[in-house]
Parts: sequence; C-alpha cells; structure tokens
Amino acid sequence: MTAGPSTPPVITLFESYGAGASYVGPRVAQALGVPFHRQAFSSEEIERGASEPENEGLLSRVFGVMGGSYAALGAEGHDVANTQRDRYELIMQNTREVREEAAQGGVITGRNGALILADWPGALHVLLDGPLEQRIERAAAEGGIDLDRAAGRQKREDQIRSDMSIQLYGWNPRDPTRYHLTVNTGLLDLDTCVEIVVHAARVRAGLLQRSP
Repeated sequence: MTAGPSTPPVITLFESYGAGASYVGPRVAQALGVPFHRQAFSSEEIERGASEPENEGLLSRVFGVMGGSYAALGAEGHDVANTQRDRYELIMQNTREVREEAAQGGVITGRNGALILADWPGALHVLLDGPLEQRIERAAAEGGIDLDRAAGRQKREDQIRSDMSIQLYGWNPRDPTRYHLTVNTGLLDLDTCVEIVVHAARVRAGLLQRSP
C-alpha cells in the first residue's frame, strides 16, 4: 500500500552492528525533513548492561523479562505474574511510542519498527547489513574504540538485539522478507545508501511517481 501525498514519510531501519545506521538514519531524516529517532539502547548501554548485573533502568527491566541467561542481568525479585505484567507493559509502551513517532513521520531505528508498522501506509522498512569485518572496522572508527572491543560488541550486540525481538515480539528482525529494501553498506558507500533510501522512501510516501 502506498500513502497519500499528505502522509509524512516513515522509514524504519534495522542494522547489523556497524552497518551504518548512525550515519544513514540522520541524513535520510534531514533529506526528508522528518525527525530521526535513535535506538532504544546504545552500544555503550548494552555493553554496560551485559557486564554489570546490578545495573538498573529500562535495559535491566528488559533483561529481567527475557529470562534464560538474561535473567541474571535483569531486575530481581519478580515472580512469574509480575514478570508477565512487566513484559506486557514494556511491549505496550514501546509499541505506543513507535506508533506515535510514525504518526508525525520520521526515521525510526530499531525498536521492532518493521513489525509494529508492517501495515503502516507508505512506510518503508530497511535492513542495513554488510560484511562482518567491514562492520567491525566501521564501528571501531565511529566509536573511537579498538578492533578487539568492537568485535566483542558485535558478537554481543547482534545477539542481544535479535533475542530482544524474538523474546518480546516473537519475530526475527534479521529476516529479510520483513523489509522492502536490504542495503549492503559494505559494497556501497554510505552517502549512496542515503540516496537510495531517500528515493525509495519518497516513492513509498507518494512524493514521487514510479517509473512506468
């Protein structure tokens, strides 16, 4: 379904670690004149949360309801009923925020946007990926960290972000069939990737006519 001409563009981005969303996302938003919405958790927050079980806050709550090996990293003292209630509240809060952001138009990074907004008129769902070594090198350069630390973040973060979606929303965010567009940021420079996403978003939002 394509949106009408008055509908602001909505783009969801999901990236493998280091695939360039922090560069592509804001520039797509700027080109389209819409807000840019970051991921719920930064790489730094995930790194701290995975190594500091006593850490508090939203990420700790998420780990607490995910169970399994994540339970030790999350909030303590929850029985089954409270855990289920907390899970429901987290899902509803995130879903509400994503839909509110979409109503204003914007580039929404992560947060299960491609699933939540799967039927949103005119939304464009984009997966950013690339060769592992290139992603690690890019993340190290962008984050000002060494390659070993970036490699550790990649292994941890890609797993955690997938597990969050699987445990809370029951879907795999790496399934390419969920996206209109998959962009390999290892084979294309990031500015070209921005141009591709902007053009596709304008077509989906009805701001450009499709070629015959």
